[in-house]
Amino acid sequence: MLFSPVLSPQAMHIPDGFLSVIVSIVLWVISAIVVGIALKKTNNELGEREAPLMGILAAAIFAGQMLNFSVTGGTSGHLLGAAIAVILLGPWPAVLVMTSVVSVQALLFQDGGILALGANIMNMAIVGVFVAYTVYALVSYLFKKQSRGIYVAGFVAAWSSIFFASLFCALQLAVSGTSPANISIPAMGAIHALIGIGEGLITTGALVLLSATRKDLLRGGDNKPASNKGVIIGGSILVLALVALSPMASSHPDGLEWVADQHGFIELAKASLFQIVPDYAIPGISNIALATIAAGILGAVIVFSVAYGIARTAIPTSTQESNQR
Repeated sequence: MLFSPVLSPQAMHIPDGFLSVIVSIVLWVISAIVVGIALKKTNNELGEREAPLMGILAAAIFAGQMLNFSVTGGTSGHLLGAAIAVILLGPWPAVLVMTSVVSVQALLFQDGGILALGANIMNMAIVGVFVAYTVYALVSYLFKKQSRGIYVAGFVAAWSSIFFASLFCALQLAVSGTSPANISIPAMGAIHALIGIGEGLITTGALVLLSATRKDLLRGGDNKPASNKGVIIGGSILVLALVALSPMASSHPDGLEWVADQHGFIELAKASLFQIVPDYAIPGISNIALATIAAGILGAVIVFSVAYGIARTAIPTSTQESNQR
C-alpha cells in the first residue's frame, strides 16, 4: 500500500442517491436513537480526564481519514478509526466520537449525503464501533496471558470493523434496489477485506506507540491516567502532521466508489444541495495543497470542538465540581 501525490483527498462516504428514501429515513431514526443512548451511557462512564482525549481522538481520526491509501486494482481505502476509539474510550463514547467526525464531514465538507448521513453514522459510528468492541473483547480474552494480545486484538478488531461495516453498507444498497445482494455483498466484502488490512496495521501501529509512550491511556491498564497536558500537546502535533500529509492522499476511488463504478450505479449519486468546503479544499486558496491543509486544520478544530463539547456536557455535574475543588 503506497501513498501517491494528489491535489485533495477523495470523498469517502455514501452519497445521496445510492439509498432509497425509506431506507435512509429508517437508518436516520435508528442512528438517532443509538446516539441518544450513547449520550446517556457516556454520562455514566466518562470522567473529567477523558473529555480532552475524546476531542483529540476525534480530531486525529478526522485527519487520518483524509489520508486515503492505495490498495490493489486502482482502489483506495482510508482509516475508519472505530477500533482505536473503542480501545481508548469504550464503545459508547466511541459512538459519539465517530458520529462527530462523520457529521462534520457531511455538513462542512459535503463528504457523504445529508439524507444518507444516518446510514453513514450507522455503518461507521455504530456497526464499526460495536463490531470492533465485540471482536477486541473476544480476542483479548483469548490472548489475555500474552503480552502481544493487545496488538493481535487491535488488528483483528480494526479489520473486522471495516469488513462488517462494508457488508452492512452492501445490504443497504441491496434493500434500496441499487445493486443486487449477490453482487454488492461480494464486491464490497472483497475490496474492504483488503482495505481492512491497512486499518489493522494503522491501529496496531497506534497501539505500539501508545504502549511505549502513554500506556495509561489504554483501557484496562494498571496505571492511573496522567495529566491531560501531554494528551493535548502530543495529539495536536499528531493531528497537524496528518493534515500536512493530506495532500498526498491516494487519488484512486475509495472502495464504495469503485464498486459503484464497476457495477453501474455511480450515476445515481446526487450532488449536495449546498457547498461550504467541498472536496476538502478551502475556496479562494489557489494552491490546492495549501487549500487542502487549511481545510484539514479547520475540520480538525471543529471536530475537536464538537466532540469535546459533547464530552463536557456528558460529564456529570458532580464530577466536574469535585474536580474543581
